[in-house]
Amino acid sequence: MISGGWIPTGYARFYPDNRTPVSAQLCDVGHERLKLGHLADGGGAFSRSNVSISLGKGRPREAGRAIPDATVARLPVYHRVLVSLSAAGVQTVSSEALAAKCGVSSAKFRKDLSYLGSYGTRGVGYDVSYLTYHISRELGSAQPWGVVIVGVGNLGRALISYRGFTSRGFAIVGLVDNHPDVVGKSLSASELESVAALKIHPLIKLEAVVGDTKAQIGVIATPADCAQGVCDRLVAAGIRSILNFAPVVLEVPDGVEVRKVDLAVELQILAFHEQRRGYGQEAINA
Repeated sequence: MISGGWIPTGYARFYPDNRTPVSAQLCDVGHERLKLGHLADGGGAFSRSNVSISLGKGRPREAGRAIPDATVARLPVYHRVLVSLSAAGVQTVSSEALAAKCGVSSAKFRKDLSYLGSYGTRGVGYDVSYLTYHISRELGSAQPWGVVIVGVGNLGRALISYRGFTSRGFAIVGLVDNHPDVVGKSLSASELESVAALKIHPLIKLEAVVGDTKAQIGVIATPADCAQGVCDRLVAAGIRSILNFAPVVLEVPDGVEVRKVDLAVELQILAFHEQRRGYGQEAINA
């Protein structure tokens, strides 16, 4: 049983004022459609105060059961592959085929899904739309997440123009910078299903931006020398999830999650493996 009135684009969007039970039918989502074959007659009634949806058979994940970080890191890959399969019209897929597309073994794939629950059918495989929704829900994409970006330079602007956030449940709700050439200007940003102009606020108003927009996630796209200060202020403003693009290790208190993206480090890792291959080829030719 899943409660709530918002499901991300690509699955369905339900409004609480719709009292009509949903049975296997096509629900419009802008230009996208999803066949809800798992909703039984009378099992998906809606009321104005709440939305309750029963999504077919399947053993849900046990409450409080921990999911390993390595599994969490692979879930977005599974989700992306499932979305592409759904877009191609694939309705069911075996664990072997899905695992191969995700670049993991079928045993690892099934183990990862076991932390979420039991959603496959022996001899049939997985319903693509059904599994996509449950992974999306586990990833937190079944509700909108407000994101504030600090640093609107080249990297910040690239993030703003990226259209992939909306379909995954993320909305850019605030922009902050301290450079006088950009403060006060407006940039276009994907915000749910519309494109709205967002004003770039001065760094001094960071806490106010977080409070006014009720952002839950902060993105740091600043130079390394000011990243820690920005991080401290985001945490003080109530942000508990931070994506850091600055080339520096941030210190945060317990209860704050930081994910670091360093493109230079990734290139260095590739260079390491390329060098090792070169050594191996030299040994062969010697």
